[in-house]
Amino acid sequence: MLLDEPFSSLDVDLRERLAHDLRTILKQTGTTALFVTHDQQEAFALGDVIGVMHQGALEQWDSPYELYHRPATRFVAEFIGHAVFAPAQIIMCAHGPCVHTPLGEIDNPNECPLPSAYPNGQCDVLLRADDILHDDDSPVKGRIERKAFRGSEFLYTLRLATGEQVLTHVPSHHDHHLGEWIGIRLQMDHVVTFPRMG
Repeated sequence: MLLDEPFSSLDVDLRERLAHDLRTILKQTGTTALFVTHDQQEAFALGDVIGVMHQGALEQWDSPYELYHRPATRFVAEFIGHAVFAPAQIIMCAHGPCVHTPLGEIDNPNECPLPSAYPNGQCDVLLRADDILHDDDSPVKGRIERKAFRGSEFLYTLRLATGEQVLTHVPSHHDHHLGEWIGIRLQMDHVVTFPRMG
């Protein structure tokens, strides 16, 4: 069954209910459907497998989890979810490869590529908003440049003292002001790197 943006003219609540009902019906009847949408949340809610298209080419065909946590291309990484790229360097530490970033060291040798994957280990690391936690006790600080209220949370756009911009989700009871410096720290389970962009 082909469904080409069937919910595009509906309000958010009705769209979410219909998406849930449609998924239930398709699963119960064993029906395969190709669902076309520009809404990422809709795709995540409905799809067992999602294809991301760019300029007429299929960039990645994968589960929603893999698309988000292990994007195959820089385009997919930028297109899915809230993310930025930070300059980084991969080096060998005592326990294996690790990544030095403006926010500190990422120590996850199971996911980290070897330094030889990039010239001099220089790369860009994908930082998702949920990889960066608000932590008042952290020595790393970010200055709030923008904030978007989302009900249960804010999406803060922060500028580090080193100049890089990062994003973080912060529970909405932490209502900080624009221009305020807040403590942040990395907590990453998935290390995704790409060649350094100029």
